Amino acid sequence: MDFSLQQTAKLLQSSNTIILTAHVQPDGDCLGSMLALNHYLVSIGKNVRMVLDDDVPALYQFLPGHQAILKPTTTVMSADLLIVLDASDIERIGKVKEHVDAPILNIDHHVSNTKFADYWYIDKHSAATGEIIFQLLNLLKVNITVDMATCLYTAIATDCGFFRYANTSVQTMRFAADLMEYGAVPHVISEYMETKPLESILTLSKVLETLELHHNGKIATITILPDTLNNLDSTEGFINYPRVIEGVEIAIMFKVMSEGMIRISFRSKSADVSKLALAFGGGGHARAAGCAIMGRIDDVTKEVLDVATKQLTEVAP
Repeated sequence: MDFSLQQTAKLLQSSNTIILTAHVQPDGDCLGSMLALNHYLVSIGKNVRMVLDDDVPALYQFLPGHQAILKPTTTVMSADLLIVLDASDIERIGKVKEHVDAPILNIDHHVSNTKFADYWYIDKHSAATGEIIFQLLNLLKVNITVDMATCLYTAIATDCGFFRYANTSVQTMRFAADLMEYGAVPHVISEYMETKPLESILTLSKVLETLELHHNGKIATITILPDTLNNLDSTEGFINYPRVIEGVEIAIMFKVMSEGMIRISFRSKSADVSKLALAFGGGGHARAAGCAIMGRIDDVTKEVLDVATKQLTEVAP
């Protein structure tokens, strides 16, 4: 059922036992949105659990409350409501879908959303799910705390590239300013996120050695193998290096996981990579999307490059 923001607010207020979750490979938007909403729900006496089928990357461990995020258990958890944040597809929440028994409310901003939930509020015009949560809290007349502001500023800023990407709107800038007034400190958040362990910088140089150009330099790829991944807490920002190369229209990062799954990230300057991700069961934004495929890296790379090349060829003048 397609909900309004007002209906979403009423559903939150009428639910007592709530589980919050978000997508695997968590980013600043899904984590910041989940944590901000958790801070509010706990403050009004709701019984809340945050469950995520992945680890919280080190660069986001400054976010207030992240220590309370749990992994899915082997037993089924019951609740009045499961809120899925910043995920366009049920598969994006991993094992959580198998271990929670509750009606699902999906709050999201991805244009590729499959409307998998029992109830959904999707605003494809928002730069981040964090923008939606901020509007929701404002609708509920919540006293925004410093912790909430920090989480929401991080959510919004990271999903628009710290206000550099095309999804940055006038609303985005106004919300950021409002959150600063509530106590978010941009330079502190940026310093936390920009600080990386030496091993990450050294590993980046090895990853860039895998850089390859395809389709007359319009597609750039990098590949990260399991041995390399073992030395990394996060690959955040790696894909931006092939994306900024002159002439590149689509950048692709292949991450080969130890279990044989290949996680793929897409970035672009003008091409709609959400269509590319959707072709492989994934989703995302026009300029940033992703998917996961089981298979051998050589086979998957060829298959993905074939589809990407076809997409660029079809839109060429």
